[in-house]
Amino acid sequence: MKKIFKNCSILIHDDGEYRVVKNAFLGIDGDVFSYIGTAMPDDTYDVVKDYSGKLIMPGLYNCHTHSPMVLFRGAGSDKPLHTWLFDYIFPLEAKLTAAQIKAASELAMMEMIASGTVSFTDMYFFPEVTAQVVKDCGIKANLAKHIQFADQNPNAIKESLEFINSYNGEANGRILADYSIHSLYTCDRNTAREYTALCNEAGGRMHIHLSETDEEYNNCFKENRLTPTQWFAGIGALNEKTTAAHCVILSKKDIDILAQNKVNVVHCPTSNLKLGSGFAPIPELIEKGARVTLGTDGAASNNNLNLFEEMHLAAIIHNGRLKDTTVMDTDTVIKMATVNGAKAQGRDNCGEIKPGYKADCIAIDLEKAHLTAGADSKTLITYSAQGSDVFMTMVDGKILYEAGDYLSIDKDKVLYTVNQLLH
Repeated sequence: MKKIFKNCSILIHDDGEYRVVKNAFLGIDGDVFSYIGTAMPDDTYDVVKDYSGKLIMPGLYNCHTHSPMVLFRGAGSDKPLHTWLFDYIFPLEAKLTAAQIKAASELAMMEMIASGTVSFTDMYFFPEVTAQVVKDCGIKANLAKHIQFADQNPNAIKESLEFINSYNGEANGRILADYSIHSLYTCDRNTAREYTALCNEAGGRMHIHLSETDEEYNNCFKENRLTPTQWFAGIGALNEKTTAAHCVILSKKDIDILAQNKVNVVHCPTSNLKLGSGFAPIPELIEKGARVTLGTDGAASNNNLNLFEEMHLAAIIHNGRLKDTTVMDTDTVIKMATVNGAKAQGRDNCGEIKPGYKADCIAIDLEKAHLTAGADSKTLITYSAQGSDVFMTMVDGKILYEAGDYLSIDKDKVLYTVNQLLH
């Protein structure tokens, strides 16, 4: 099917910078973009949509989350990370069922789709259940059956590999299956080494939590005389196919290691602030050449899955930390949320609006009071827009959400099911 959006503004990435094409036309042929221009192309379209007052931009990539944790939204609030995890979250997770994961995954995808996320990187339990929800609702996802407390499950590596072999490339490539180690403090060293070697041998992608808190950093150094970054680098776990979430507590040597190994660093500002973990040295990483992406983390530590909030915080908190308004700019932040995220996930033909790329995009309704009279659309996206301003979300040329309506999810059924599970 061929679609065209007319009379819209389009955010494109051109020569390393973003710019907006106004009064434009965006053509889509099947699952890819086919035309961008300021004149109606000489072609026939099955669907023509007038998007006056709308800004179409690349969809957002949530590169670190635990989507079913929407069931635990707010659990253990106002506690530091390790207390929050071991006293609240891990006990709750131990009781999770496949039915709860299914309903929670559906609820999370409703939230993400309605706020502009087209793809997410997930590390959680029952990923095969989440994978089926991804298939059904049309979003994209990198999923993993992660290694956590493997001493309690001798089949952990086997189960993770089985998931990868069964699901990588499913749903016409919308699902990618990754390797994943939860963290250094939840995985014994021998298991981490063995699993990492298998990942590297297969050329797989690795998803880890890395150096999130002072406690993690100090304990690792005390035990190994190495930082968490140095330890993971020593076993070969840090490379261009590694997604490392948080990276808050880093030495100068750690920053160099991450940049030199081309690791995909995921900045999760809301989670890091809520849990009191600190400020990741994002401008310093970018200056060294690291690829930085954005993530919400789970809804229990955020407490939502809204990437527009992450963009806003990523754009401003480092100005305050470094007392320098030039360390982050709108182009950098938008790139973190879009094309950098796509590349981190291994989706090289995604993350930008250009002919031949997958038709993953969102439309922002500019006819809102807080988006009116803005001189610069890039500034509006980064500093003013909210997830609730998303008018449309499209993945692979299929509209999943438009004008408040979900087109691939039964909203009422999902909300009813979740409420039944919670009461």
